[in-house]
Amino acid sequence: MAGRNYAYQYETSPRKLKPEYTRPAKKVQKKKSTARKTTAKKVDKAVIKKKEPVKAKVQSDGKVKVIVFGKAVLLFAIIFLLLFRNAQITGAFSEIQSLKAAKTTIQKENDQLEISIQNSINLNNIEQAAKSLLGMQKLSSKQTVYINLPKKDYVEQRTEEVIIDEESSFFEMIKGKLMNIF
Repeated sequence: MAGRNYAYQYETSPRKLKPEYTRPAKKVQKKKSTARKTTAKKVDKAVIKKKEPVKAKVQSDGKVKVIVFGKAVLLFAIIFLLLFRNAQITGAFSEIQSLKAAKTTIQKENDQLEISIQNSINLNNIEQAAKSLLGMQKLSSKQTVYINLPKKDYVEQRTEEVIIDEESSFFEMIKGKLMNIF
């Protein structure tokens, strides 16, 4: 039988032959109760002592409920912010796409206008439009008048000197003013 007590048992803690710690017995002081007042006080104290843990438990349950509610509100707020931000990003992306589409249509119109301008710049087209729309004709040799101009140059040259002020630092300005004084 000795082998049985000391045999190894899987997944269990070993048995203790002697407990290491024993609880000391509580010392209860008994008071002599001679009157009803003392027994009523004891009963009231006992009732109060029994109710206090219940109140503490109720208060701790209330705190736990408030904490859980606060965490739930925080979680919903975070989820709401994420969804709101994603909605903003999606809206901005769709706006960018619509602006890109508008840009391509405007670029196509610009290309077509450039081609039409290049075609209208052609001298044959200009001459034809002048004849048909404005009723103009080409000059004949009889309509040409020549003028003699003197060889004098009509462009006047500037005689005053142009001074270019370059921005300088504060110390260079003080140095320049001191040099002008002396």
